[in-house]
Amino acid sequence: MKKLGIVLATIIAIAAWFTACRSTPKAVGSLKPAPAFSLKDTAGHPLQLSDYRGKVVILDFWATWCEPCKQEIPHLVDLQNRYGPQGLQVLGISMDDGEDPVREFQQKYKMNYPVAVGTSQVANQYGGILGLPITFVIDKQGQIVSRHIGATAPAVFEEEIKRLL
Repeated sequence: MKKLGIVLATIIAIAAWFTACRSTPKAVGSLKPAPAFSLKDTAGHPLQLSDYRGKVVILDFWATWCEPCKQEIPHLVDLQNRYGPQGLQVLGISMDDGEDPVREFQQKYKMNYPVAVGTSQVANQYGGILGLPITFVIDKQGQIVSRHIGATAPAVFEEEIKRLL
């Protein structure tokens, strides 16, 4: 009976965590600058947040093994297609351990935006990445406007993008 109680408590804790991670935009309060970073993308090119000043940026922390990420990425590809010409730039920061699975994933999902493998330093600059996906919306001036924890409905991003473009 004691084991059943432990199992039920574990299931309830996991369900509560999952519910908490379902995305609702978290307004950052007063705007604060998005931390600068410099990485190499999966093609070996420099990827620096500062290169996208003047654009609305969706900065997505994700991983190839993350099921909610797999659901969300096709929507980010679509948003990049539709709003890229108007000034949106999606950037992906994979929290995988190496580039090989990321490159394969990038091809499989036809990711049309720059992707780099992140570091613990970059993750820490953004407040620590304890669950995935975590997505930041950054305005044209480089200020974090919102943070989304967990998979986010495309309509939520689209509403924010339209307001910021």
